[in-house]
Amino acid sequence: MIESVGVSLPQSLNQTARLLIIDDEPNVLSVLYSLLSEQYECTTASSAIEALEYMKDERYDLVLSDIMMPGMTGIELLEEINRSNRDVVVILISGNLNIQSAIEAMRRGAFDYVTKPFNLSDVEAAVQRGLRHRSVLKANQQYEQHLQELVSLRTHELSVANVSLNTTLEKLYLNYRATLRALAAALEARDVETKGHSERVVAYCLGLGKHFGLTQRDLITLEHGALLHDIGKIGVPDAILLKRGALTEEEWLYMRRHVEYGAQILRGIDFLDGARKIVAQHHERYDGSGYPGKLEGDLICLGARIFAVADAVDAITSTRPYRAARPFEEAADELIRCSGKHFDPAVVQAFLAVPMDTWREIRQLASEPGLVIKDNATGKDIRYSMLAMSGDRSAVEWTR
Repeated sequence: MIESVGVSLPQSLNQTARLLIIDDEPNVLSVLYSLLSEQYECTTASSAIEALEYMKDERYDLVLSDIMMPGMTGIELLEEINRSNRDVVVILISGNLNIQSAIEAMRRGAFDYVTKPFNLSDVEAAVQRGLRHRSVLKANQQYEQHLQELVSLRTHELSVANVSLNTTLEKLYLNYRATLRALAAALEARDVETKGHSERVVAYCLGLGKHFGLTQRDLITLEHGALLHDIGKIGVPDAILLKRGALTEEEWLYMRRHVEYGAQILRGIDFLDGARKIVAQHHERYDGSGYPGKLEGDLICLGARIFAVADAVDAITSTRPYRAARPFEEAADELIRCSGKHFDPAVVQAFLAVPMDTWREIRQLASEPGLVIKDNATGKDIRYSMLAMSGDRSAVEWTR
């Protein structure tokens, strides 16, 4: 049994998860059933057509299907599932000579794939990842629905009871913020190498945002954008996101689409409209060599230009499996080297204007919330956890 990592699968779902296993080879079908039926409620089918018949009457949490089958292929089955049931996670089994078909299947909505001949541990791990993914999505959907119902109820009570509007809006904001932070934590849990990355980048962004005199509303927008910058990676399969070693060109094209996915996820959420622009532009470069829009200079929103510097600083000063963390002084040298190319020179100068010891302290505070620091401008003690509310919180292949 492989130990699971990341977001824990709720015990009730782990016990009751229903799997549909499809393969036209009886021996493969038997092995997969023996492996998975000990933990999950499994149904087997020897063809895609037979599987669709089962799905008319029953609901399944995950479908594990071979790609190459007579009659109807796994990709054609995937298209049928997408038309009828958006809640099912699909994992495809591909032959070694059919990787391109597997990548194409992921573009059409498959969560992951495993290759034949496969290790049973790889299959088990892929199924666990798929069920965790479904669990997180369902939990977020349920919480969002609950939050919407709660907002509607509170709004009605306000109109009837004439209670304090400001107090209620503040509570709603804190609930929204807690939801966003929980979502960011769930996303980071997919990759233990980036644990705490979003919190540190938020802290650096807000420190730089103060330098530019951003309003409290703009600081909150900057915080949301930095916190959710990689939300689109929820649509990137683990087989690509967590791959060890260099990505292929096809995989890079798929990875870069996380920017598009992130912007789509935030579309229509009014209070995240400003953050959506940061998410959509956080891989643009000042000289126009970034993606997806190849924007340059001031055509890139200020929040995204600030984020680019903060993100690079955290990547350089954090330990990665392939290198040790480097000091802030070396991060500053890298920013200077890439000023005017990757980074906005004005934002680089803003970073350099702050003593490196201050940035080290901000990093420590981002890792240890709840500490109290003194604001140099006012001389007042400020609790870190409230800095964002008060407005005072403060390659180059750094990251994918």
